[in-house]
Amino acid sequence: MASRESIERSSSEFGGSGVLPLGTEIHATNSFAGIDEVDAHSSTDESTAIFDRVLQSDIGLSTLLVRLKQSISSARDFAAFLKKRSSLEEEHAQGLKKLCRTTHDATRRPESRQGSYSRCFDEITRIYDNMADNGTQFALSLHQMHEDLQELAADKERVRKQWKQTGLSAEKRVQDSETAMEKAKAKYNSLAEDYDRARTGDKQTSRFGLKGPKSAAQVEEDLHRKVQAADTDYASKVQTAQGLRRELVSTSRPQTAHALQQLINECDSGLTLQMQKFASFNEKLLLSNGLRISPLKGQDNAPGSQTRSLRDTVYEVNNERDLRDYVTSCAPRIQQKQGEVQYEPHHSLQPGQQVFPTPANRQNSIQPLVQSLQGPSDLPVMNPNMQGSQPHQPPMPSYATAIGGSNINNHDALKQQTFPSSTISGPSQIPLTQFSPAQTQFPSVPYNPPLTLLQIPHSQSPMQNSIPQIGTYPTEMPPLRPVFGVSLEDLFNRDGSAVPMVVYQCLQAVDLFGLEVEGIYRLSGTASHIGRLRTVFDNDASEVDFRNPENFFHDVNSVAGLLKQFFRDLPNPLLTREHYQGFIEAARIDDDIARRDSLHATINNLPDPNYATLRALTLHLHRVQEHSAANRMNAGNLAICFGPTLMGPNNTGNIADAGWQVRVIDTILQNTYQIFDDD
Repeated sequence: MASRESIERSSSEFGGSGVLPLGTEIHATNSFAGIDEVDAHSSTDESTAIFDRVLQSDIGLSTLLVRLKQSISSARDFAAFLKKRSSLEEEHAQGLKKLCRTTHDATRRPESRQGSYSRCFDEITRIYDNMADNGTQFALSLHQMHEDLQELAADKERVRKQWKQTGLSAEKRVQDSETAMEKAKAKYNSLAEDYDRARTGDKQTSRFGLKGPKSAAQVEEDLHRKVQAADTDYASKVQTAQGLRRELVSTSRPQTAHALQQLINECDSGLTLQMQKFASFNEKLLLSNGLRISPLKGQDNAPGSQTRSLRDTVYEVNNERDLRDYVTSCAPRIQQKQGEVQYEPHHSLQPGQQVFPTPANRQNSIQPLVQSLQGPSDLPVMNPNMQGSQPHQPPMPSYATAIGGSNINNHDALKQQTFPSSTISGPSQIPLTQFSPAQTQFPSVPYNPPLTLLQIPHSQSPMQNSIPQIGTYPTEMPPLRPVFGVSLEDLFNRDGSAVPMVVYQCLQAVDLFGLEVEGIYRLSGTASHIGRLRTVFDNDASEVDFRNPENFFHDVNSVAGLLKQFFRDLPNPLLTREHYQGFIEAARIDDDIARRDSLHATINNLPDPNYATLRALTLHLHRVQEHSAANRMNAGNLAICFGPTLMGPNNTGNIADAGWQVRVIDTILQNTYQIFDDD
């Protein structure tokens, strides 16, 4: 009030204009601020007094218990939200990573556009792949926060029950003692009233006892004795109730209230901390993704880091240059022109005298062509029927004379008319006629027909594939380098390859010819084919090439059966007996992410050959399940086929392990790229 009066006086001194000096305004403001602080302080003191009064009352304990239960319930609700948010983010990250991988593979196909577009698309997929990694890390962080909150809520719920029992027991003892005191008081008051009436001489009928009616003096004496006993009992009950009440108010209730307040503060603080971390992680995720799309400019970037934004990358696509580069790259495929097209009449229809072929002329016309088919070699043709004789080299007649009857004798023209042997795709179509010595005009040596492609043995043909064909192998072959029934470690020490050659060849054959085959790995192959292929691999696996389907009888199901037979024959299963129980225990985990992480840890403990072989097989089976629309083999079906094969027979006697074996393989296939990289 004094401040307001001073303000009014100052206003009147300045002519009532209401404009005050700066110092006066500050003084008034500070005065009001001081009043607000005093009001706030008094309000705080009043609120604290009310808070303490409620806690010290009979409803204080129940109020704190209800509040603690609300805090625990809120922590569980936010934990459930974090779990669902983590699942959504992980599904999004996995889908984005799979999209980037399939898109990257699609851009490598021949029918896809290359050049600056391909480089731009690769950069886009790389950016989104990094964003998927950020999402995966964000999902893992949220899952860890979910587990922390669940643990916090469970711990506080357990302690809440303990303090609830302790506090309510103390409250119950006080209530029971006060109830007993009230009963003793009521009995005492009733007897005291009866005694007072008997002492004042109220007319009452005589009471009959076992020895007859009692007199008024006897009745008064009895009532006096009962009043004294009730008074003693009432006084003791009051003392007991007062003691328990003092103990409750001074010790039990404050201790329980303090413990419950501490639990509430811990639970609320933990929940608030997780909410702050959630907000921070969201900001980091968005900021990291934003920097992936548009990095900051003008800062030193680490070597290999992204320096261009997504927009800059897209704007570097040059359609005109891509078209020009593609067209110019096709230049080597242009066929060389053979000259201008001219009319060439057949020699038999040319005017003039025709030369009818005689045996000598046929011989002279065939010899140059055969020599040209055999290549530019100057070696003479040997007669296979003559042993130890000198080669005979007949005179070279004119090619033009032999065909057209002209007298031109030009050997250079004959040399230009050659037929390289590498372009011959079949036997010569020139009719070769065998002549007897009597039909030829050689002076001393009988005529020896030249060795043509028709007479070359099949084993000496240049077109024969250098890779041996399985169909040409003998039925019985010695096991020079056995593969089946040999441990992976022994194969690795012997051959130097972490993935055995039989596994590599079978996976390659199925990738090339079996991804679209319905029931691959489920349908059995031909037993005779599998046995034959096994014999070949046990002889020398390095001589087998399954890129040619003839090498496995065009039977890809037999190749699949051969692969499963190899894993069944291993002395120690692929997933090893030592880690069998670890895989089964991991399969029993209900949470998908925890089960995946447990299997991942167990797989990392496998020996190197087992790990490398399992990685190659898993990546292959993942490609098979990607074609499940055609081959009807999804992850579950493949797990049924490979569960007992990769984990070995059940030695524990528990028939339920068969289901856990299938769950192990199914989880590995469902999380292929989380467990193994796809380089």
